[in-house]
Amino acid sequence: MDDQRLTHVDENGAARMVDVGDKLVTHRRAVAGAIVHMRAETLAMLVQGRAPKGDVFAVARVAGLMAAKRTSDLIPLCHQLAITHAAIDFEPSGDGVQISATVETNDVTGVEMEALTAASVTALTLYDMCKAVDRGMVVDGLRLLRKEGGRSGLWVRDEDE
Repeated sequence: MDDQRLTHVDENGAARMVDVGDKLVTHRRAVAGAIVHMRAETLAMLVQGRAPKGDVFAVARVAGLMAAKRTSDLIPLCHQLAITHAAIDFEPSGDGVQISATVETNDVTGVEMEALTAASVTALTLYDMCKAVDRGMVVDGLRLLRKEGGRSGLWVRDEDE
């Protein structure tokens, strides 16, 4: 770890919101990912657009975008940010669907939590819309893939992690 202290805990161990008042506004971007593992039949149903509840990818995408915008309402110590761009992408892969959530802002703090929240809610929505045909799906691998901007600059997940 670059810095061993927890920024959301004060010297007495109490939770606190980080003071970002002295930070510079910079362009910040974060990409998070998740995967939903499922049966081959379920994946085929999604790819072919045959889901009983309609266009699963469209609904899950909108859910993820909404989640990115509402992150500060869900994660208690997150700052409210003006998101300038957000995108959700899907890639059928092996036994599931890879989800990638990208969030950008011009602000004083990063959008890692917004990207992670978007990826997780996208995955949960995909699960919700398909659970009637595959209750055994597994949401897995929620992780930050890339972070750009701010004082710490660029961070990219090592593929071996």
